[in-house]
Amino acid sequence: MNSPAEIFQRYFLFLSVASAILASLVFVPALGGGFMLDDGINILQNYLLYVDEFSAGALRDAALSFHGGNGERPLPMLSFALDYWRAGGMEPLAFKVTNLLIHILTTIFMSFFLRRLLKLLGWSSASAAWGAIAFSLVWAVHPLQVSSVMYVVQRMQTMATMFIVLAMWAYIAMRQAQLSGAGRGRLQGVMVLFCGFLALACKEDAPLIFAYVLVIECVALRFSAADPKVSTGLKQSFALMTVVAIVGYALYIVPNYWNWGDYPGRGFSTLERLLTQARVLVMYLGQIIFPWPNNMTFLYDDFTVSAGLFTPWTTLPALVIVLVLIICALKWRNARPLFSLGVLIFFSGHVITSNVIPLELVFEHRNHFPLIGVVLAVGDLFLLCCRRLKISRWGKQLGIVFIILLLGSATMFRGYAWGEPVRLGHYLVDLAPESSRAWTQLGGAYYDRYKLSRDPADLEKAVEVNQAGLRHVQAPSLASNVVIYKIVLGDNVDEDWWVFQNVLKNAPPGLQNMVAVATLMENVKRDIGVDVNKVVESIYILVDKQPMRGSGYLRLGYFVYSYGSPKQAIPLFMRYAKKTNANDQRLMRVVDLLEQAGLTEEARQIQANAL
Repeated sequence: MNSPAEIFQRYFLFLSVASAILASLVFVPALGGGFMLDDGINILQNYLLYVDEFSAGALRDAALSFHGGNGERPLPMLSFALDYWRAGGMEPLAFKVTNLLIHILTTIFMSFFLRRLLKLLGWSSASAAWGAIAFSLVWAVHPLQVSSVMYVVQRMQTMATMFIVLAMWAYIAMRQAQLSGAGRGRLQGVMVLFCGFLALACKEDAPLIFAYVLVIECVALRFSAADPKVSTGLKQSFALMTVVAIVGYALYIVPNYWNWGDYPGRGFSTLERLLTQARVLVMYLGQIIFPWPNNMTFLYDDFTVSAGLFTPWTTLPALVIVLVLIICALKWRNARPLFSLGVLIFFSGHVITSNVIPLELVFEHRNHFPLIGVVLAVGDLFLLCCRRLKISRWGKQLGIVFIILLLGSATMFRGYAWGEPVRLGHYLVDLAPESSRAWTQLGGAYYDRYKLSRDPADLEKAVEVNQAGLRHVQAPSLASNVVIYKIVLGDNVDEDWWVFQNVLKNAPPGLQNMVAVATLMENVKRDIGVDVNKVVESIYILVDKQPMRGSGYLRLGYFVYSYGSPKQAIPLFMRYAKKTNANDQRLMRVVDLLEQAGLTEEARQIQANAL
């Protein structure tokens, strides 16, 4: 009779598919949720995704529509358009089902990747098959995945992960061919590049593939090959790419992103960001190893910035923990290669997001792939304990089943909260009452109810929620929502405009200030009765308190020119001119526009102020 391990090996494809589908069931309670937060600007308000006719031109425009047509992340943007087309509208269930299908596929691919990886580390074929499915299941059902899989816009991350996993599977296949002397693995090498390109078409962190395979080389493969020339070529190639990466980081990334003072639009400097990331990484580790759903607040607006090694006091211990883990991983790469791989994969996965680029401090979806590193490291320690304690094979397997069931239950609990917009809003507010986005989500959920029911009570509830949020946190986004919702209600909003502008004046620099003003601008375009002059006043409050890139001034200037008056837009165009050169084509268009409006002298002054 075949042992369970041998059954896993023989029926690996079937079992990997079945386990991935089984793992997806824990996300079913979350499918009833709606769109939220960044889904708005990236999906709901991106009208190029509204593809009613299946045509090449419409799909091309949709694919290139991210961030105003910059052409980044075309694959997920294209998939959003296809979801709209097949559902006949912005139906959140259709988008979430696609996200879940991507998660299922990634879990299957993860099983195949891990089976190859475990074989590299000396596991038998049967044990590697059993372990790959177990590790993949733990990764797939972890409650931290809810905010990646069920937050529609994070398909950009989950789709990128899918192609990253495929690229790494192909890389190990290529290297196995080189190790056995069966060839150079050129076909698999082409697949690595192709999958890497697809991952890059989903999100810009695809170059982390290089960091992941470098970790695998250093720990498991050691740049070995049957042909010494291949081995030498690998060492030289990785050395060259590492030098290029370091030089590029030193000569491009650091000069362009390092700020001794606060980043534009952020409330922290580069040094403060780097110190804070140590605490963020340790928090991620805690959420993964001790996965209580209420510790995963999803919104971390109030996460304390580290102003120094002892401010807060947890900063130095967090740095020590990160350093110790990396040292242990390097030291134990011979004795405990799986632990070493896991730790280094986790930290490699955060090389971009925990670095000098001024991204938000915390986002759970950044762990979507790196989570597997912690699963491998903790799994290795679990197996070591089982061996030391002489736990039987059945006891070990029951322990793994218990862990999977425990994680799945936590995911279903968290998924239930995500399964209805108002319920999710209350859940987020309870977990993070000082988060403006939590209150925005709850207020927005009531507003969405109003759009369906047309019951003023729902809209009044949306106003109450945002006003309650303002008592917790003075956020411009909440104050602007009060203005908009009261305009829709038909209430007098003069006092609310004063509250909004006062909150905007006193708010710390940050992206949310721009979002609040942009929301008002969007509602001016919708012609719901927003006072344009009040919006123009708010724009000048924003630009006087918060520096921004030249394109930001240009965008605001065009809005004021179109909906206010050409003269009101001149100071904004002047700010743009001071950040660009006299030959800038966009500046030339501004000059022509002002001359056509009869503002020739002002146009010349703007041109004269260019760099």
